[in-house]
Amino acid sequence: MSTPIETDALVIGAGPVGLFQAFQLGLQGISCHMVDALPHVGGQCVELYADKPIYDIPGIPVCTGRELVERLQQQIAPFKPTLHLGQTVDTLHATPDGRWLISSEHATWLSKTVFIAAGVGAFMPRSLPIDGLTPHIGHHIWFGNQHLPSFAGQDLLVTGDGDQALQICLDAVGQAKSITLMHRREHFAATSERQQAFKAAQAAGALRFVAGQPTGLEASNERLNALRHLNAEGEEVTLACDHIVMALGLSPKLGPVSQWGLEMERKQLPVNTETFATSAAGIFAVGDINTYPGKKKLILCGFHEATLAAFGAAAHLWPQDKTLLQYTTTSTTLHKRLGLL
Repeated sequence: MSTPIETDALVIGAGPVGLFQAFQLGLQGISCHMVDALPHVGGQCVELYADKPIYDIPGIPVCTGRELVERLQQQIAPFKPTLHLGQTVDTLHATPDGRWLISSEHATWLSKTVFIAAGVGAFMPRSLPIDGLTPHIGHHIWFGNQHLPSFAGQDLLVTGDGDQALQICLDAVGQAKSITLMHRREHFAATSERQQAFKAAQAAGALRFVAGQPTGLEASNERLNALRHLNAEGEEVTLACDHIVMALGLSPKLGPVSQWGLEMERKQLPVNTETFATSAAGIFAVGDINTYPGKKKLILCGFHEATLAAFGAAAHLWPQDKTLLQYTTTSTTLHKRLGLL
């Protein structure tokens, strides 16, 4: 195990509520680290409605999910939270001194407080529903959000219908021996610009589209040979390929949270609405992962929860100090923390 990173607070989840949690912690003078399973901040807001309009953020009549995340990043900039992206928290254990030992596949933290802002769970890449994938993942079969190798001189098959799938095909043009995009039907959920670029490359013979439903793999000597699939006529046929990239989007999974020994209710964490503390001292839950009477799964409600959780953390970290309510309009202390003085 690596030497633990010691911190006052660890925020698990870097979606809008997690980002605002880092801001509120900063106002309380609490530095934090943040960890997220995605390789970028934004969580559900970026993954599910990056370019869709949001109308219920106070003071912002309309903005997209991507724009909201960009503004939140600007807001937390003065506090410089340390980001650990592309990794999933696996374990969480109490230590004898009252802190929490948290680990992912790449790092370990020793934190005085923990904020679970994991939404409905960690976003994990969707996989093809066929057997035999595991031995080939990372060798001949890849997820679209991974760092992909060169496909020069190889027969490449990409599955999916979104921007990521089309872009992977376009990026391989001029390198791969052949490029095939497979989906149930030739109807894409990508931007019009990317669809136009794909259609142009298709018309030029640089790549092709095949309608199909994958059913199995064909491999020999640990190498991938082909993908079996049902074609548009319902016949099972094979398509030769050296590599498969699964660009099927992401889905949220509760994952290891359920194994951390915290009290749970219908896959959510019950909290005390005074501080949004969970059943474990020093652990708070904000956003869609928590539950309480009257709970509403709205971003603006998550912002409110993060604010009270930050006050709760301050009281937990410095129980001997009196909690003071300060205002960003007048407090010189807050102005210093925000880098205004």
